[in-house]
Amino acid sequence: MVHSLDDVDRGILHLLQENARGATAGDMADMVGTSASTVRNRIEYLEQGVIRGYHPEIDYEEAGFELHLFIVCRAPVVKRAELAQEALEFPGVINVREMTTGTHNVHIESVAVDSEMADETLTGIENLGLEIVSSQVIKEYHVQPFDHFGQDLFED
Repeated sequence: MVHSLDDVDRGILHLLQENARGATAGDMADMVGTSASTVRNRIEYLEQGVIRGYHPEIDYEEAGFELHLFIVCRAPVVKRAELAQEALEFPGVINVREMTTGTHNVHIESVAVDSEMADETLTGIENLGLEIVSSQVIKEYHVQPFDHFGQDLFED
């Protein structure tokens, strides 16, 4: 089911993307021009399909994982979903994306405490039947809220 979002919904989504943990219903209500109870009701509605979870942004290096890898793979289309799901089982793999176009159709993000752990992950991925096209070490990871969710509705 596709949810129809109005300006209040988009404003709430933008604010949650900026700081889900620190955003109170009252603060968000002031920003989007409605009441705190409306914000709470809207969040409850959005959690029924639009909002799929609240996730911390982790500094993996600070947590002891020196290497942050981006691995591009090729998988047979008929096995892509199965292989992507199996890749999630490896220690250090934090997300897997399936691409619908192109031959580089599985992208894996992984962390490792050292090069030995990284090599074990790469070997395990290859043993699944995924062909590794390239792997790079991520230096920095930048994230921002999606602009079309209401940033223009209020002043920060």
